[in-house]
Amino acid sequence: MQHLMNTYGRLPVAFERGEGVWVWDTNGKRYLDALSGIAVTGLGHAHPKVVRAIADQAGRIIHASNLYQIPEQERLGDKLAALSGMDRAFFCNSGCEANEAAIKLARLHGHHKGIEQPVIVVMEKAFHGRTMATLSATGSRKVQAGFEPLLSGFSRVPYNDREALEHVAANNRQVVAVLVEPLQGEGGVQVPDEGYLRFLRAICDRQGWLLMVDEVQSGMGRTGRWFAHQHAGIVPDVMTLAKGLGNGMPIGACLAHGPAADVFTPGKHGSTFGGNPLASAAALATLEAIESEGLLENASRVGGLIRAGLGERLSGVPGVKQIRGKGLMIGIELDRPCGELVTRGLEAGLLINVTADTVVRLLPALILQPRESAELVERLADLIATFLRAEALAPIAG
Repeated sequence: MQHLMNTYGRLPVAFERGEGVWVWDTNGKRYLDALSGIAVTGLGHAHPKVVRAIADQAGRIIHASNLYQIPEQERLGDKLAALSGMDRAFFCNSGCEANEAAIKLARLHGHHKGIEQPVIVVMEKAFHGRTMATLSATGSRKVQAGFEPLLSGFSRVPYNDREALEHVAANNRQVVAVLVEPLQGEGGVQVPDEGYLRFLRAICDRQGWLLMVDEVQSGMGRTGRWFAHQHAGIVPDVMTLAKGLGNGMPIGACLAHGPAADVFTPGKHGSTFGGNPLASAAALATLEAIESEGLLENASRVGGLIRAGLGERLSGVPGVKQIRGKGLMIGIELDRPCGELVTRGLEAGLLINVTADTVVRLLPALILQPRESAELVERLADLIATFLRAEALAPIAG
C-alpha cells in the first residue's frame, strides 16, 4: 500500500470473492455482509444476471463516447423514467457527480429566472459528496475542514425543521432550490417526521423552488420502494442516484421532471464515461432483477424483521438510544462513540459500519433472507450488548 495515497483508514482485511450476502477474505474466512459496499451491491455479490449482462456487453462494446447515440443508455433512461415519473436523465459515474449535476442545474435554472446569485437550501448533517460543490453542500465540518474556501450559494437549515425553512422563505429572495436526502445516511440514518417531504414539496411549489432529492444511498429499493421519497407520495423536480444503480459498476444519474428537465442544453454539462454501454447494461440488469425477484417487498419485510429482532434483543440494554430506519437502511444509535464495533464485527464475521460516531449502520443486500437476517440480529445484538457492558464496567475496573 506504500504507493496509494493515504485517503482511507483501511481495515486489515481484503476480500477475494463473494456470493450473495457472503464474502470471503484472502485467508478463507467467511463474513456476513451487512454493508453491501455502503449500499452498492443491493443484489449481493456475483448476481448471475448482472454477471452475465456485464460479460455479454464487454464482449460487444464497452465504451462509446456521448458524442454518439448509446442504445443501452437510452433504454436505461426510459426505464428509470417509468419507475420514477421523471422526464429526463443525465448519466455520470458516481453520487457526487450526480449531485454536482443537480447543483449546476439549479444554478442555471436560477439564472434563467434572472437571479444573479442563486442559493440552494441544504441541511445540517447532510452528505452529498466530496467534490468542491458537493462538499460545500454537505453539512459536516469534519468533512469540510481544510478545504476552505468553500463555495458560496448555499443556505443551511436543520434537517426536519419546518420553521427554519419557512424563515428562509420569508427572508431570502435568491433561493432557487432545496437539496435534501429523504433519509440522511452519513448523518446517522435520520428518518424525518411523517409529512416532512410533503411539506418540502408544498413550500417549493409555493415559492417556485426546485425540490431536489438525493437518493444516492436511499434509492434503488433500499427502503422498500424504488426511491425513498415515494413513501411520501411526492414527485421531486430533480433526483440523484448512484450506489445501488449498477450493483457495483460505477454509474450515477441525475433525473429531472417538468421544467427542470429542459434546463440543460448541449454544452452545458457532460461526462466522458457517463452512461457508457457497459455501465448501462449492468444497471439495466440490476433494475430487472430487483423487479422480477420481488426485492422491494423483500427489503421492506426483512428490514422490519431486523428492526424488530434488534428491538427485542436489545430491549432494556443501557446505552441503546434508538433503532430506526426504513427497509434495509437501518441505524442503531448508542449513547457513546462506538467505532470499535466495526473491528469487533470483523472478528465475529460480520461487516458493519459506524456513522456519525454513535450510530451502527446496516445496509445489507436486498436479497437478504429471514434466516440470514436472524443470524445478523444475533451476531450484532451480542456485539452491541457486550460492548456496552464492557464500557459500563470500565470506570469501575480503572
